[in-house]
Amino acid sequence: MIRFRTLLAAFAIVPLALLAGCTRSASSGPGPGKSHRPTRVAVAIPGRPSPAAVSLSETGSTLLYPLLRSWSAAYHREFPNVSISTNATGSGTGIADASSGSADIGASDAFLSSGDLVQNPSMLNIPLAISAQQVNYNLPKLPASVHLKLTGAVLAAMYLGRIRNWNDPAIAALNPGITLPALRVVPLHRVESSGDTFLFSSYLSTGDAHWNSAIGYGTTVAWPHVPGARAELANSGMISGCVKTPGCVAYIGISYLSQATRAGLGEAALRNAAGRFELPTGPTMSAAVSSFVAAIPTNETISMVSGPAANGYPIVNYEYAIVTRSQPSAVKARDVKAFLHWAITAGNSARFLNQVRFVPLPAPVVSLADAQIARIR
Repeated sequence: MIRFRTLLAAFAIVPLALLAGCTRSASSGPGPGKSHRPTRVAVAIPGRPSPAAVSLSETGSTLLYPLLRSWSAAYHREFPNVSISTNATGSGTGIADASSGSADIGASDAFLSSGDLVQNPSMLNIPLAISAQQVNYNLPKLPASVHLKLTGAVLAAMYLGRIRNWNDPAIAALNPGITLPALRVVPLHRVESSGDTFLFSSYLSTGDAHWNSAIGYGTTVAWPHVPGARAELANSGMISGCVKTPGCVAYIGISYLSQATRAGLGEAALRNAAGRFELPTGPTMSAAVSSFVAAIPTNETISMVSGPAANGYPIVNYEYAIVTRSQPSAVKARDVKAFLHWAITAGNSARFLNQVRFVPLPAPVVSLADAQIARIR
């Protein structure tokens, strides 16, 4: 389980430094304008898996699950001797199972915490693609073409129980000209340890000082008691729970946006650090990430929530593969490396990413990811 309390003092160091016009220290790796060029990666990473029968297991993020399932099927078609099992169990389980060795690959929307790395110093978090998280709601009389504008502070107040109705003046002030219903706000949150919770609570922490100090952020948090609030399992549970609960507000991974839209849920435009309200689209996600590329450290542990890009969506993240450097055999190491390299190269094509509304890794991030993959033995 990942659990943090003080976002502004620790988690947002990089975003705050960027907003202040600072660059990261030399000890973190190349700075702005310097290239990320790992050495001898092409030699260290095999181009294909071993020729014998190969079985790999993956578990974790429900946000990444649809893409990993698609990757698994495509990889098997390309290499019929390889079978990859995938399981949507939540990021916390993905990290725990990869750390314990019960899964070859853990999938997580959250990077490894310092506590995780102290307990398991051989673990790596390797970015596979870029995703985002949307905020959805069930307001039956609001047209689908209307995207309510919401902020981190307003959402924090909704999840704290301080904003109890959708026609609250704080919401109305953000949405002039829109008739808001007097429906009660029903906050939904994930019941399991979840990277989606990590991302959403991070956004609340950057937007509301009280939330940051009293609740904090993590794959699990101590959700405030709000009458009617509900806990749901996985992204699919957040959608089904919101559909049957008029007045709900929910955070859902972007790979489920099409399902949420088909189910009739509305989608919010969220305020970014520059004060603009944006939806999670390819351009706004790419813009958000671009401001962090020069700042990413060699271990690729970085928060990109509420970044400085003027036209960037505020809740973007790397989807991580959590793996150990010390594999049980050279054959297993080869197979894990081959698949991960395929995922960040061939797997980052529009053919796969468009299905889940992800965007590809920037070239410098691919190079850093390959450098990490090359460390697997």
